[in-house]
Amino acid sequence: NIKSANNITVGDTITTVENPAKLTLSGYKEIKPLVFCGIYPVNSADFSNLRVAMEKLKLSDASFVYEPEGSISFGHGFRCGFLGLLHMEIVQERLEREHKLNLIITTPNVAYSVKKKNGKIIKVDNPAKLPEPPEIEEVEEPYVKTFMLIPTESLNSVCEMAKDRRGIYDTSEYLSDSKVRVTFDMPLSEIIVDFYDKIKSATRGYGSLDYEFEGYFPAKIVKLDILINKKICDAFSLLVHKDKAQLKARALVAKLRELIPRQLFEVSIQASIGSQIIASEKIRSVGKSVTSKCYGGDITRKNKLREKQRAGKKRMKQFGSVEIPQEAFLAVLKI
Repeated sequence: NIKSANNITVGDTITTVENPAKLTLSGYKEIKPLVFCGIYPVNSADFSNLRVAMEKLKLSDASFVYEPEGSISFGHGFRCGFLGLLHMEIVQERLEREHKLNLIITTPNVAYSVKKKNGKIIKVDNPAKLPEPPEIEEVEEPYVKTFMLIPTESLNSVCEMAKDRRGIYDTSEYLSDSKVRVTFDMPLSEIIVDFYDKIKSATRGYGSLDYEFEGYFPAKIVKLDILINKKICDAFSLLVHKDKAQLKARALVAKLRELIPRQLFEVSIQASIGSQIIASEKIRSVGKSVTSKCYGGDITRKNKLREKQRAGKKRMKQFGSVEIPQEAFLAVLKI
């Protein structure tokens, strides 16, 4: 019995018990998502509305997948899978416009294949699911074959851009005097965010990009955590290649330093791999002169007021929570 539309997928054959179908349709090949991210409601009371909205969206979009997950920073939300970054942006736009939801989107990731030392192979689409380093034997990341149709004069700049993102040159084919098609094998994680925009910029809008999944290949992947006042903010955690972890970490903490407003206490922003801190920034506290009302008198009175202020800020830093604006999460997506 079909009691819910969630029990069937596009391509299934529906028949009756009294008059069953002699032949069934072969159906469609199941589409596997390549890009994953977390979607959380800004207001936790909208969680049930978000669940209903995703169920409705799933009926018209068979390639969209989701499952509930929890976050220390945002509470309850969903881990969602998409075909690419454009698909993710379309889903976000539909949820916000059609269902009037205010959402937070975490940093997108791809699904890695992790082989543990006990022989078990698991798929990791969330940094929180990555096993501890002593348990990991090998990590494989997805690669895609990219096809770039670009003007001839932009060939060198585009090839350099692809190599900077760990691309491996394959072939090039001149279609005319002004057009060339270049093929690279590239990690999917390097192209899901802004690679297409970079190509458009380098070719003055005349370039195009297409890609197809190729397979999983070994890579040195590490988990990069962002700590706000020595507490891990899991929304900013991501999996990156070891050779690019340092640059990524510095860019992240510098961007967060710009976007997080000053608090009544000093805010420390750090990026770490395991127990090693590889980048750090500090946001100075909002200044206030506690001695402004003291006119003359003994200097010890002013020193006591300053000491009391330092003790209060130290206590605030220990127990206070840092307000992180939503713009910070959106800006991190483009780094």
